[in-house]
Amino acid sequence: MNPAEIFAALEMLEQERGISKSFMMQKIVHAITTAYQRDHKDVEEENIIVEVDEERKDLRMFVQKVIVDEEDYVDPANEMPLEEARTLSGRYQIGDTVRIPVDRMEFGRIAAGNGKQVIIQGLREAERGMVYDEFNSKQHEILTGVVTRIDPRNGAVSLRIGTGTESTEALLLPGEQVPDETLEEGMHIKVYVVDVRLSNRGAQVLISRTHPGLVKRLFELEVPEIFDGTVEVKAIAREAGSRTKMAVWSNDENVDPIGACVGPRGQRVAGIVEELRGEKIDIIKYSEDPAAFIAAALAPADVVEVRMEEGGKACRCVVPDDQLSLAIGKEGQNARLAARLTGYKIDIKPEHYEEPEEEEDAPEEASGEIPEEAAGTETAPGGSEE
Repeated sequence: MNPAEIFAALEMLEQERGISKSFMMQKIVHAITTAYQRDHKDVEEENIIVEVDEERKDLRMFVQKVIVDEEDYVDPANEMPLEEARTLSGRYQIGDTVRIPVDRMEFGRIAAGNGKQVIIQGLREAERGMVYDEFNSKQHEILTGVVTRIDPRNGAVSLRIGTGTESTEALLLPGEQVPDETLEEGMHIKVYVVDVRLSNRGAQVLISRTHPGLVKRLFELEVPEIFDGTVEVKAIAREAGSRTKMAVWSNDENVDPIGACVGPRGQRVAGIVEELRGEKIDIIKYSEDPAAFIAAALAPADVVEVRMEEGGKACRCVVPDDQLSLAIGKEGQNARLAARLTGYKIDIKPEHYEEPEEEEDAPEEASGEIPEEAAGTETAPGGSEE
């Protein structure tokens, strides 16, 4: 591979793959310099110079030497005595530098031995960088992937996301899969991009089907009012595959945020439920009043009263006697999601619940015990939009 062939190869890469010629030429110059120094260990790397002539499509290599006095001449690889330098030009003085061309035959051998290999390595590196840049801009977005392989040992699913040279493999780990969701090879599924990392093996795209952000992005795709900012998604609490609670708010008093999300005859939310394989979605109206927000979060149960506790994010919610189990939900799910959504510890009591009286001789720490069937308490951090 002579210099002309190297330039031709780089032009082809730029046209077909979009990889900059200057990026690849830097890689080649570095490789040639390193190869020459490997064969001439006494020559310092900074004294090896490769000139790139793009107009003539040529490469030339020089070894630079410092002119010194005869008495100081100790390093033939990097120095040249003044007397010898003046045989080349009478203008040279001590301290000047001389560029000595490397023999064309030797340079050609070095270029041929390293140019092709560096082009291949640089191509891989450039493509990894392009893939990383492509997907790094899509963090916290939804992408469609094609299932290419399912690991029978641990259930991890490999997906191909993207198209052409800017596609990559992504791994959907078991912990990021929706419970009881069956995936098959060749299936197209939507995934949420949690993070993108650049490693020695290329771009690693971390994806999820359980992240609350997936629900938010799906609503942005289906609901124009969310996409344009008229309706905001304030918080989401999700138990993937089972149920999601989402709090929404409208910046336009003429737009009903819940109605916009549900859509005509429920078409908008139905499309999202179908994509999530039947996951139930509760859409509630956000309120800056914590008591009103908490009461709405416990839907479908009605809330008679919310008593906020002082000095902490906790409250007691009073519900009709016949709706206690509805407020708590199956295995505590409704109360648990409401707590995550609002960020409050919620203690649920029936309307006619009476605190047990303390016995005179009973120790203080044993007093006030509430039967499990009569109350429900959930604590969780606040909901997340993404």
